[in-house]
Amino acid sequence: MLRSLLDEQQTEILGQERALLEDLRVMLARLDAGPDDQRHLAQALRQLEELFLLVVVGEFNAGKSAFINALLGQSVLEEGVTPTTDRVHVLRYGPELTRTARDEDLLIVTWPAEWLRDINIVDTPGTNSVLQRHQTITEDFIPRSDLVLFITSVDRPFTESERVFLERVHDWGKKIVVVINKIDVLEDETSLSKVVQFVEDNAQLLLGLRPPIFPVSARLAQKAKAITDTEREALWQASRFAALEEFILNTLDERQRVCLKLENPLGVADRLQAQYLSNARARLDLLREDFKTLDDIQEQLIGYEEYMRRNFADKLSRVDNVLLQVAARGTAFFDNTVRLTRVFHLIHTDQVRAEFEQKVIADAVQQIEAQVRDLIDWLVDRDFSQWQGVMAHVNRRAEQHHDRIVGQVGGQFEHNRQERLASVERAAREAVASYDRTKEAAELAESVQRAVAQTALVEVGAVGLGALLVAILHASMADFSGVVMAGAVATLGFFILPARRRAAKKQLKTQLEALRARLAEALTNQFERELSLSLQRIREAIAPYTIFVRTERDKLGEIEDHLVTASAKIQTLRARIKDL
Repeated sequence: MLRSLLDEQQTEILGQERALLEDLRVMLARLDAGPDDQRHLAQALRQLEELFLLVVVGEFNAGKSAFINALLGQSVLEEGVTPTTDRVHVLRYGPELTRTARDEDLLIVTWPAEWLRDINIVDTPGTNSVLQRHQTITEDFIPRSDLVLFITSVDRPFTESERVFLERVHDWGKKIVVVINKIDVLEDETSLSKVVQFVEDNAQLLLGLRPPIFPVSARLAQKAKAITDTEREALWQASRFAALEEFILNTLDERQRVCLKLENPLGVADRLQAQYLSNARARLDLLREDFKTLDDIQEQLIGYEEYMRRNFADKLSRVDNVLLQVAARGTAFFDNTVRLTRVFHLIHTDQVRAEFEQKVIADAVQQIEAQVRDLIDWLVDRDFSQWQGVMAHVNRRAEQHHDRIVGQVGGQFEHNRQERLASVERAAREAVASYDRTKEAAELAESVQRAVAQTALVEVGAVGLGALLVAILHASMADFSGVVMAGAVATLGFFILPARRRAAKKQLKTQLEALRARLAEALTNQFERELSLSLQRIREAIAPYTIFVRTERDKLGEIEDHLVTASAKIQTLRARIKDL
């Protein structure tokens, strides 16, 4: 209907508005906008194709229905001192009076007034009705209006509930005309002037502008239109209704109605754009804190990895030192034992072997086993501590924001975010709860034992690391005894015994270095594996949270840009409409 009234420039503006509103609908949907807001936007789009909509609002008993009846010249709507309008009445042109209920909250009324061909009037329930449903359906209809006619009573102008309601109307960017009804109850012009001035001042404070204000008596206007005798003119003049009727039916011409009609969706778009831009930015602020949480956790993991590698080198050197001490004692043993003066002693290989084990190996196996056990306990405990640290960090984050909902819209975002955060907390809690230090240490020790056995090519079955080291060292001792025996047989050679001593020392050094290498390789590989698994488990636990935060940041950044652009487009379109 509207499109047929528009010129080329107005049609172009209409097209741009439709594109703007459609884009805004997409942005609101991506922000999980509430159904009411999405419905308001859809209605604003539909209203662009409909007739000019003049919505009459105000408290019950302010005379809204009486005003409309005075405008129509007939008592078409029911009037009374109690809330008689219990649903929205939409008045349209029709050849006769009809009333058709669309649903429990909407009644379509037709009346043969020519000006209704261009304007539809909406009568709404009172905003201060004791029935909350009445106020709800009234407020729900405001976004659809092209012009709001606010009726207040001269005996109770600008009540607190009216102020609150007008603020909501103004938030939707609606044009407002104030009608002060029932001026016939005042005794003189001075009293009326005071009321008008009071309303003007308060409207200026509340709306930031002075809207058109019309003091009238709808009751006197109805009486004047109902009679034709000499009293009619006096009543009509006393009602002061002529100026308001002139404004609605004549001053508010087709050009002005088109401008208001084009401005109507911009008010809705501007309100929703500002609301959801604020919402998107609040979410981005929250996500920035989430990113800080993730960064803190990542820094913890980097620090944890550096700490583990640094301290592992120290612990590995302790194991290495035990074997170095064995090598040093072995060197001293061969220097003191494989001598010509002790040649007869060397013949007793079992005794030499026992002496070698006592003086060289000594408690090396127990020391190595203790150092390896300490290293394993350290690995297990640090892994546990790291999970505790992650859990504490996530718990602090959750506690700080467990009651922080980003506005009252788009609750799905907060739900998803809390769910991802909870998944990290749950993973950390389960890791800590399932921690069995004894079991994990035993499993790790067994892994180290298998690794050492494999590198040493020794079959040890189910024995422990200590037994494994004894087996390896004893295998080496057998070789040392063979070297010593060969030296003993050659006692007559003054040069052979020193050569055998050097060979024994060299062989001991070689075998101990091989053992050191095998043990270091096994422990290092196991350490790297455990450290990698520890970091991987934590990173996998925070991955859903990380992915959500990054994805939402990218999405919200894009939406923010769209909404900022939408705001600029709204202002540009308003300026173009103003210049029409």
